[in-house]
Parts: sequence; C-alpha cells; structure tokens
Amino acid sequence: MNENKLIVFSAPSGTGKTTITKRMMDLHPEFALSISATNRAMRPGETNGVQYHFVSTEEFMRMTESGDFVEWENVYPGLYYGTLKREVERLFSEGKTPVFDIDVKGAMSIKRVYGDRALVVFIKAPVETIIARLKARATDSAQSIQDRIDRFPFELEFEGKADVVIENIDLEKAVTETRAAIESFLA
Repeated sequence: MNENKLIVFSAPSGTGKTTITKRMMDLHPEFALSISATNRAMRPGETNGVQYHFVSTEEFMRMTESGDFVEWENVYPGLYYGTLKREVERLFSEGKTPVFDIDVKGAMSIKRVYGDRALVVFIKAPVETIIARLKARATDSAQSIQDRIDRFPFELEFEGKADVVIENIDLEKAVTETRAAIESFLA
C-alpha cells in the first residue's frame, strides 16, 4: 500500500462510522487510528490515549494557540476535538496509513491540508436508524443525543463534499463497499 496517504471517516453520530472504521482497521494491519484530542469527559470504558487524548479545556486552548493541531473544531457547544500534528507525523514515521474517525468539518480540514493524499469516506444512514442507534448506545445524556440530532442537517450538507459516500443500512454491504473504495484509492 502507498505510504503517506490518509483515510478519513466522517458522518453524523450513530451512522455506524466507528463500526466500519474498526472493520477496516481489522482488514488492514498497516492502518493505524489517529487518536484525536478532546476536552469532553471520558465515557465509561474509555481510556486516555486510546479512544482520545483527553485534556482540559484550558490545555486544549493552549494547544490551539501553540499550533499543535492539523485541525480542530468546536463540534458541540463547549466541546472541542482536534487532530494533533504529532499524531499524524508519528503514524507516518512508523510506516502506517493514518485513519481518522472525525466530524465533518474536521474531515474537510484534513482534506484541505492533505489534498489528494486523503480519502474522505462519508457514512450515511436513515435518520430514524441513527436516532435508534444513539438511544441504544446508552452512553449519552438525553441532551447530548438531542444536540447530535440537531446537528444532522448541518452534517448532511457535507455528504456531497466527500470522496466516497457509503450508505450503512446493511453493515456487511457497507463494509464491502468501503473496503473496495479504500483499496482502489491505495492502489
């Protein structure tokens, strides 16, 4: 596989983006997840440095001022997420293909920085399915779920800006289509 290419998964919460990302990671040992930084609280079962680099709001702001991020966004009111430059550089130096599981604005920022070296894969699903998945997770408060639902129209505007759009109604079909798109990009 070609080095110095990146795979970016983006979508509204609840589309199955993280599930598909994990499946691609299992299929491609040369892939490595780029761990984003965030100021949000850890959820049960999460570990600092595994799902995210969890930092305080003050630390996140200091990092933005220092230019530590490739991209960062205030995704939900008061909740910041960003891709650390050192994380991408580390993965490239290890000969890995960085994989991102990030919000739509972050995905577009990565695309602007890396251009044709980045493949942006947008995962979509019917709104009713997304809402059911968010509620079934039982990891977010009712307000957090509503914030995510309220963000759907904004996020869906980015579908047309992605390099590839995968509809996740049938997970196995979505995985097969995603794998084909990625392998074509890396060939």
